[in-house]
Amino acid sequence: MTESLPRAPRESGPEAGEPSQRIADVLLDLIGRVPQSTEVESGDPKSAARKLARRVAQRAAITSGSLALPPGVLGWLTILPELIAVWKLQSQMVADIAALYGTDAQPTREQMVYCLFRHTAAQAVRDLVVRMGQRVLVQQVSVNVLQNVARQIGVRLTRHAIGKGAARWVPVIGAVGVGAYAYFDTMQVAFTATQLFQKNARDGKVPRPLLPRTQRS
Repeated sequence: MTESLPRAPRESGPEAGEPSQRIADVLLDLIGRVPQSTEVESGDPKSAARKLARRVAQRAAITSGSLALPPGVLGWLTILPELIAVWKLQSQMVADIAALYGTDAQPTREQMVYCLFRHTAAQAVRDLVVRMGQRVLVQQVSVNVLQNVARQIGVRLTRHAIGKGAARWVPVIGAVGVGAYAYFDTMQVAFTATQLFQKNARDGKVPRPLLPRTQRS
């Protein structure tokens, strides 16, 4: 899937600002290019996904820790590149986990956002899910809804980035902490992806996402 998404409209207000808007724009660019996977369906997808997650988490930790080494102001300038690098690793991991569970098609943009940010921005991604009995399905939504979700995630992650930025004033210790968080964060993404595609695969197929009429564009 290589369709580019239009950037979220600029808004005014106490939570609107350039950092959060930049994060939202980067996120929309990222999910507009859901990666393909070279993985094949596994006979034991849960174990395969666990091994994959640990491998990707280690790469994410090294990437984040390395980018967090520059001290002071230079460290602040690496926050967005760090986020982009880790999100790319994680999005490829989500696509690979979907393939391990026998998903025929690439994950949708909505599934990708849900897997990447459910654990850090649960309120932001709530518009992407619908319950059907005991199951939770990630539904397709309009571009406007995706833009709004990206904007909310941008606000949430900007607050978190401020805290991470403070660690960059203590280079080595800060880099270790940033790397450890990237490892934990990636494992959480893997857990969400495993839960999502595992539940979908129990019926022997991955259901097509729902597209409510009110959200068709």
